[in-house]
Amino acid sequence: MKQVKHWQDPVNAVAGVWLIVSPWVLGFQGISPAMWTMVATGIVLGAVALGATFVPKQWEEWTEGALAVWLAASPWVIGLAGIEKAMVNAVLVAAVILVLALWVLVTDKDYLGGMMDRPAH
Repeated sequence: MKQVKHWQDPVNAVAGVWLIVSPWVLGFQGISPAMWTMVATGIVLGAVALGATFVPKQWEEWTEGALAVWLAASPWVIGLAGIEKAMVNAVLVAAVILVLALWVLVTDKDYLGGMMDRPAH
């Protein structure tokens, strides 16, 4: 079996699963826009993170970062900032996703395009 290149990608896949089940665990499944935002974002995140786990590509990390930005902004974009459980969940999970995706982007020599080998001016 092939070694996982970045441990962060399976963790982001787990975050995707959490997003899918979180409306029921946290009790906001009856608020359709919040529930569908979490479920849809979780499905896309899970798919991208699993792809990055098995066939790592730089664009997958950027996509995870973009999903994190969307997730963090979603309570205000779709008008759910007043639903505290959904808002806190979205912002905290978005922070985890973003940190992990950026961590991979700044530490993987293959993704830096040789920036680590360049002398400082």
